[in-house]
Formats: sequence, structure tokens, C-alpha cells
Amino acid sequence: MSQTPLHELHAHGQSVWLDFLSRDLVDSGELARLVAEEGVRGMTSNPTIFQEAIKGSDTYDEDIRRLGARGLSPEEMFEAIAVDDISAACDVLRPIFDESGMTDGFVSLEVSPRLAHDTEGTVKEARRLVAAVNRPNLMIKVPATPAGLPAVETLITEGVNVNITLIFAQAVYRGVVDAFLSALENRASAGEPVDDVASVASTFVSRIDTAVDARLEELLAERADDADEIRALLGKAAIANSKAVYEIFEEISASERYQALAADGAQPQRPLWASTSTKNPEYPATLYVDELIGPNTVNTMPSVTMDAFREQGEVQPTVSSDPDYWGGVLERLAALGVDLDAIMDQLQDEGVQKFIDSYDDLLQDLEAKAGALAS
Repeated sequence: MSQTPLHELHAHGQSVWLDFLSRDLVDSGELARLVAEEGVRGMTSNPTIFQEAIKGSDTYDEDIRRLGARGLSPEEMFEAIAVDDISAACDVLRPIFDESGMTDGFVSLEVSPRLAHDTEGTVKEARRLVAAVNRPNLMIKVPATPAGLPAVETLITEGVNVNITLIFAQAVYRGVVDAFLSALENRASAGEPVDDVASVASTFVSRIDTAVDARLEELLAERADDADEIRALLGKAAIANSKAVYEIFEEISASERYQALAADGAQPQRPLWASTSTKNPEYPATLYVDELIGPNTVNTMPSVTMDAFREQGEVQPTVSSDPDYWGGVLERLAALGVDLDAIMDQLQDEGVQKFIDSYDDLLQDLEAKAGALAS
């Protein structure tokens, strides 16, 4: 079997997860091939991904007809379909989960985005999904909202694997890590093991550049004298922010608080780089892979990014490289008046709303398709 840059990432301590899921991918054997031949070690899903999979295929028509005939609501139909797909993907990735000592081989399933501001609702739905899928390599996705973080702590305390998503700001990332460590401490205090639960912290990347670049373009129109400095910062904010997150990860990994848990076998909560496809066609297709390679990280890539990196990726340990330069990027943005905190907050709010919109569209599509198939 030929080695590709995707395999080399694993040799540098980074796991490749696929940011896509569909029944065709599993049933055709393509997922098994990606795992066996391409080095894929996990999968992530979200409402947008499920919407694309279900709307763009007739694969689900028989299920929708059957579920609709039982009188299920669109929400219940979607959950039944998602649980089936996630369970099947978990089975394909189970060998990776076992071989890696429960550090890889996960498949993520997101709680309803409508629950992003509902702690109790998130916990209840997560428990139900865990029971429905009933696979040890399931990860429940919970957004890093103020209501989401208490839910994260509760779920990890209960032994649920959690993928905390929609992280943008460094301060929010610190809150995510605190929830993770607090949950492990709760387990240890209760006499529960801490080596049998995993978590990743999904820090979004490309959306940051989209938002910051838009602000920089406004500044270019306003401040011609600073044009060179402004242009030099285009396409830099996302990588700089992610590298800063990794610095925080290393700082906390070396702390007495984490080391006390690690002595009992606790896994690190790996940073996961999400939203890694480039949105600006002028930027290299592999930009958000090339610059964020390093130990104890995950990069979840859509197929197009994975294909591009397989063909042209160059693997170097980059996530900790040039810290002075990349730290300076954030300082220079602030000096220009770019309010990164406000942008990060807005991005999380928009991220929640985008998933809600996709979820609502998906439910409408299911309802319409169920009606058409019943006639």
C-alpha cells in the first residue's frame, strides 16, 4: 500500500478525520477503503452535512417512506436516519478505535442545534443519542456556547465522549478545557476511571479569515497609507489564532492540574482543526492543513481538502513554528483596530444559526419528501 501525505500526518502526531458522512459512503465500501488505504481515523458530521446527504440522494427514500408511514415527525425521522448512519460508520471505524487505545476511530453526532442555549435539553438529548447508537466510539458534538459548556462537563463526568464544537476565541477554548478537566476531576473524585473517556476541542479556522479579511478590506478602503500593512495580514488571522490555541493546549498539558489526571491515564483533549477548506480561491487549497501540523491534533477535512492534500501536501511540523511572527499577527490586527473578540463572538452566533437553518431546511425537506413518497 502506497503511503500518501495523509499517512505522514499520522506519523507527525496528527489524526485525519473526514468531515463528511452519507449512507452511500458507508454502504459502497468507500469509507472502509479510506480507513484502510488513506489513513482516515475518524469522522465528523453536522446538520449541514446530513442535509446535503439526504437532499442530494434517493438513497434514503425507502427509509423516509417507511418512517413517514409510521407517523413519525420530521425530527424523529431525521434522528432515526442519523442514528443508523452513525452506527454503521462507528462499526467501520471500530478497529481504529480498538487499535489506538480509544484515542481515534470516533464518529461525531451533533445534538440538535436548537439546543445550543439549553443546557438541560442538550444533556437529555445527548444521553438519548448515546443510548440509541450504543457504540463506544461515538462522540457527541456540543457547541461551546455558555449553555453548552455546563452540558459538556456533565456529559464527560458521566463518561460520554464529547466533541466540543464552534470554538473560535481563545478565551472560549480555555473555558472548554476547564470544563473537560473539571469533568475528569469529578470522575476521579467519584472513584470513576479517567482513562476511558475522550474529548476533542473543535476550533474553527477558515471562517475566521473570511470575517477578518472582510474587515481588512474595509480598512483598505479607509486607510490608504496603511495599505501594505493591511494587505500583509490578509489570510493570516485564522492560522495565527489556531497556533495560539495550540500554545494554550501545550501550556495546560504541562500544568500540574492536567498532569495529575494524566498520571491516572487521562487522554489529552486534542485540538481539532475544523472548517479547514479554504473559502477564498486565491488561497492554497491546503492552507489550513499545511500550517497546523503537530502532535496531539486532529484535522477534520472535507473530501475536497483531503484530495488536495493527498496530491500536493507537504508534511512538516508547523503548528508550533514561528511563534513570534504568528503571535505578532494578532497584535498587528489589534493595533489596526480589528476587534477580534467581537468577530469571534459573532462567528459563534452565526455558526449556531447556520446549523439551525440547515437543520430546519432538512426537516422541511424530509416532510416534503415523506409527503411525496406517500402519494
